[in-house]
Amino acid sequence: MRRAAGPGGADDDPPAEGGARSELRRQTREKNRLRLGVLVLVSVVLLGAIPLFFGLRTLSRDPVFDSLDDLDVPSWATVRTVDDVSGSRWCLLDCRLRERTVTSERPPEETAQAYEAALARDGWQRWQVARCPEKEEKGTYTCWRRDELTLDLWVREPTCVPPPVEGEPAAVPAPAPSAAAQECAGSLVSVKVRNAIDDERTRPQPSTDPSLTGEDPYPTLSEDPLGELTPSPS
Repeated sequence: MRRAAGPGGADDDPPAEGGARSELRRQTREKNRLRLGVLVLVSVVLLGAIPLFFGLRTLSRDPVFDSLDDLDVPSWATVRTVDDVSGSRWCLLDCRLRERTVTSERPPEETAQAYEAALARDGWQRWQVARCPEKEEKGTYTCWRRDELTLDLWVREPTCVPPPVEGEPAAVPAPAPSAAAQECAGSLVSVKVRNAIDDERTRPQPSTDPSLTGEDPYPTLSEDPLGELTPSPS
């Protein structure tokens, strides 16, 4: 049975096709919005993750050690490296102390020259200051400053304990150089880096000039005050 024509004399099929096209356009717009939302979300995650990654990396790795890694020293002067850090980077209670111990294959004199030249090329300046070192040390001990940091460089012979020889104590010398003695050659390098504000050597030291402290209120008597008494008149 043929459907009745509309007021214009045409069938009702075209309005149905127009509704399908509208629904298709609506679904397409929703898909585009969803795709755009996903792209925005991924961009936000990436933009936040990258700074977070480098921020965590910076917090976990002290930049001072990175600068020490960049020192232009020969490979024989950095055979084995051990780092240690203590204190707070923001000087909460105690400021940060960075310590590095390095094993070198060459003698102390040659190793010290290599490290001193590398520090000078990297912008460090020799620091002639009292209490450098704090106490007398064997080997070569120098102090340096750069920006807000101070650096102590100590190069000396390694501490070697000779192995027992044929059951005898270690103090008995071996008749010939052993393999252990050969491995004990070279030198040991210690690097200590501190914040200048936490280094007591950067602060003014108290003076012992008598003109600043005044006279001694209790002077020492060089002679016996009772040895020469003035006789009273009789």
